[in-house]
Amino acid sequence: MRYRLGVDVGGTFTDILLIDEDSGESYRAKTPSTPQDQSIGVLNGIEKVCAAANTSLSEIGQVLHGTTVATNAILEGKGARVGLVTTDGFRQVLQIARSFVPGGLAGWIIWPKPEPLAALENTVEAIERIGADGEIVTVLDEEDIRVKLRTLREAGIEALAVALINSYVDARHEKRIGEIAAEELPGVPVSLSGSVLPELREYERTITTVANAYVQPQAGRYLANMAGKIDRKLYILRSDGGLSNAGAATDNPVTMLLSGPAGGVSGAVWAATQAGFSDLLTFDMGGTSTDVALVQDGIPRIGRETQVGDLKVRSSSVDVRTVGAGGGSIAHVPALTKALRVGPQSAGADPGPAAYGKGGQEPTVTDANVVLGHLPGELAGGEISMDAAAARTAVATVADAMGLGSPEAAAAGIVDIVNENMFGALRLVSVQQGYDPRDFALVAFGGAGPLHANALGRLTGAWPVIIPPSPGVLCAYGDATTGLRDESARTYIRKFSDLTDDELRGIFAELAGSAAATVTAEGVDPADQTVSYQVDIRYHGQGFEITVPADVTAFDGRGGGLEALAKAFDTEHERLFSFLLKNEQELVAVRAAVSGPRPHVKATELAAGAEDPSAAARTTTTVYVDGASTEATVYDRGRLLAGNVVQGPAIVTEMDSTTLVLPGHAATVHPSGCLLIRPLGE
Repeated sequence: MRYRLGVDVGGTFTDILLIDEDSGESYRAKTPSTPQDQSIGVLNGIEKVCAAANTSLSEIGQVLHGTTVATNAILEGKGARVGLVTTDGFRQVLQIARSFVPGGLAGWIIWPKPEPLAALENTVEAIERIGADGEIVTVLDEEDIRVKLRTLREAGIEALAVALINSYVDARHEKRIGEIAAEELPGVPVSLSGSVLPELREYERTITTVANAYVQPQAGRYLANMAGKIDRKLYILRSDGGLSNAGAATDNPVTMLLSGPAGGVSGAVWAATQAGFSDLLTFDMGGTSTDVALVQDGIPRIGRETQVGDLKVRSSSVDVRTVGAGGGSIAHVPALTKALRVGPQSAGADPGPAAYGKGGQEPTVTDANVVLGHLPGELAGGEISMDAAAARTAVATVADAMGLGSPEAAAAGIVDIVNENMFGALRLVSVQQGYDPRDFALVAFGGAGPLHANALGRLTGAWPVIIPPSPGVLCAYGDATTGLRDESARTYIRKFSDLTDDELRGIFAELAGSAAATVTAEGVDPADQTVSYQVDIRYHGQGFEITVPADVTAFDGRGGGLEALAKAFDTEHERLFSFLLKNEQELVAVRAAVSGPRPHVKATELAAGAEDPSAAARTTTTVYVDGASTEATVYDRGRLLAGNVVQGPAIVTEMDSTTLVLPGHAATVHPSGCLLIRPLGE
């Protein structure tokens, strides 16, 4: 098998990247997504990219897939009917939840609390109890739970979650209930909290396990359907940026809730590294939403929580923040306030923006860019032709509602607002986390990202703005260039004074061995595996913990390991909260992650040229920027050479994206193929 295939399914487009593993050459394709059945769009893209490479599906050995099927099930409320088993006395665990309300001080008045993913009437209590020390307090009443599982069967549940108190210490009762459920509920998938999340805190463990059960049937059907249609080894991108096989993803779909965005971050790191940058803000703007993340020293920040809509679960993921701002975001003017709003509603892929000519009539960000002259006449390599007249008609409705003099003024307002929305997301991963965005480069990708990248650079002060080669399919690039990964964790609560370096080193080794077994089973040589460690630490008596990386080499038997961890924790605590406590540090959880190597991909090496880019110029066009119309040169990115300097105003076009260079700025072409945009004079 000569090729590996990266697939990223977005809300508007499906991106395909085919990599020749012998030569490292890559081929790309972009097709409209098919929300009714995502596999249709995937297969259309595979057919298209195979034609471009003059090959066939039989030559593809692996398919590496970033998917939003689990995410969409949560966002659209179309998951399974879940039954929940709790310990006697904990039936209302999901209803009690955590006393947190998003928004301002009056949020509790206007915020409608979402319904739990497992209804109270489908929640039953098991007569059992295991203590926090792992000792059995109350033996499981097996006959009682059989009767209750039968009532859940009669209620028509489609998935079962089992989350018993203290099962993170000892899950024997959960496992027994799982065995009984296999007898009483044949064919119903079962999620056990001791397997999904063997960690402290019953609410977080329960909601994560219920979320896993909620998306499991739909994710399982989709992955089985995909595997059957492509008949190739299928790997799924996890939320933490690693890969897992389709079977593991089916068992634990909660690990792929942020599968799509994680691929983009992985691809952005690879591209920026080729250009010599390791501290990055990533900015992925697609048709429906924008995802942003922070990368330091070439390593994305990995968070312990994953949030999709109003749902927050405890699962490792790249610390990505998402806003409803994309090329398809709909602009509207509420009659009451007459204040322009953009998003989060999106025109999606069908009918899409008015400019797509597929029946859409509402004004979108894409339509605004067409009116401003920022977009060419075709998208996705000719897949979509732009209807400029329809876009102008749609945007004119905003101009009329606000009493503006021209569609151009309304379009500029739409673009300004969506840029501010995305700037707010970038501040969440930088300023709010204690980082100055001016210390980072900004990597922009996605179909719409390069169009807004220069403006986001001005707002954040993050220079250079990096536009990777093939930015519209970079998420698929990340999928195809990611290695296998597995993680093993254990709750282990000890004050540092009650802990030794040798004791913790033994736990590290045990967890690393467990995670390595999974990666080794997929054919990765142990010599090619890398291991990273994390620990959750808090001050004794504190109600929350902070995750910090652990340097296992410090646990060399000379007694400096715990001291190094305490120092790392204090440093992170002070960065986040600007103060320290005198309380002793306390270990809460330990985690080991094992990763396989990234595959070989041939890096782009452009031929050298002079500063003058005129050989790549195609035409000139009128654009509306900074409140006035001006002439801009349109360049073909495929003809640009290393060292060319494109001065704004300019538009750089390629198959999968369009880059706008604003007046007062210039884009230098790096030998890696990246465009590096900076203000003139820097």
